[in-house]
Amino acid sequence: MSNFSILALGGNLESRLGDPVLTLRQALEALKGEEIQLVKASHFFRTPAFPAGSGPDYVNSAALVQANHSPVELLEALHRIEAELGRVRTTRWGSRPVDIDLIAHGQEIAPSRAVFDQWQGLSLEDQQQKWPQELILPHPRLQDRAFVLVPMAEVAPDWVHPVFGKTTLEMLNALPENLRKEVVRL
Repeated sequence: MSNFSILALGGNLESRLGDPVLTLRQALEALKGEEIQLVKASHFFRTPAFPAGSGPDYVNSAALVQANHSPVELLEALHRIEAELGRVRTTRWGSRPVDIDLIAHGQEIAPSRAVFDQWQGLSLEDQQQKWPQELILPHPRLQDRAFVLVPMAEVAPDWVHPVFGKTTLEMLNALPENLRKEVVRL
C-alpha cells in the first residue's frame, strides 16, 4: 500500500440525488472523473452526529484509493466532488449531504510534525471554532473517532499511523466499546 490514500466519507442530509447512501455511492463513482482509482470501499454505517446532538445521524464509509495526485491536488479533487453533490461549507461540523476527508496519504506527515501535534492537541471547544488553513496529514483526530475507524478498518486494517505507530485495528480496539457500538452497519 505504498501509493495510496485513505478517505472517510459521510453525510446526513439528502442531496439532489436522494438519501446519504445514494449520495455517497455517487461520490465514490465520481472519483473516476478525477482520475482517482477506487481500490476498496467499506460498507455503509449509521453513526450519531458529531458532536453529539448536532444533527441527524450520519451515513459513513471509508475508501482506499490510488491516484497520481499530490495530497493537495487530491483534496482539491475531493472538494470538487463535494461541491457537485451539493456541499456548501458554512459551519464547522454542520449537517451536510456529503463530506469527503483525506485521512491519510501513505505514511506522509504534512505539513510538519509540529503542525500535526498542534492540531492534534486542540481541545474540543477549539476544534469547533478553528479551521486549519492547510492540509494536515494524517487527520489529527482519526484515532479518536469510531465513525472513521470502523469503516477504515474494512479497507486498511493494517495501515500504521506514522505518528502513533499503531495500526487502524489497534486504534479502533483502543476506543471505548460504547463508541464502537454506536457505529452500526447498514
